Amino acid sequence: MRAAPEPSLTPDDYTFAHQIRVRFSETDAMGIVHHSRYLPYLEETRVEYLRSIGQSYADSRETLGDSAVLEATVKYRQPLKFDDVLTVHLVLAATTGATFTINYLITVGDQTVSTASTQHAYINAQGRPQRLPAWIKDLATQ
Repeated sequence: MRAAPEPSLTPDDYTFAHQIRVRFSETDAMGIVHHSRYLPYLEETRVEYLRSIGQSYADSRETLGDSAVLEATVKYRQPLKFDDVLTVHLVLAATTGATFTINYLITVGDQTVSTASTQHAYINAQGRPQRLPAWIKDLATQ
C-alpha cells in the first residue's frame, strides 16, 4: 500500500463532516472518553459518508464485497468529555488497486481533538482482495 498524506488540521480540507454527541457510557473513570471509543466514531462517520453519496454500506457489501480495516491510527491531542458535540471530518486520502485510506479530523467547536487514519482493503466473500469499485477511485480524484 502506498503512503497516504498525514491528516490535515484544517477542516476545509475534508469533503464530509458528521456530528456525534458523547454519551456518558463512553467515558472512563477520569470523566473523559475512553480511547477505544474513537474507532466507533470513525466507523459511524464512514457509514454516514457512504449514505450521503448514495452508496449505502449494506448495499455495497451485498453487491461489491466488504472493506476490511487493515490499519487504524489515532493521535489524541485533547480529551473528549461527556456531552461534547464532536465533528468528525472525513476525506478519502489515497487509493491503490485494492486498498484505500481515509483521513479524519475530530473537532469540538474550533478546537482540534484528534486526527486519525484508516486503511482498508476491498475483499470478496471468501476474504480475498479484489479491485476497488470505480466509484471509490473516482472519489479519490475529486
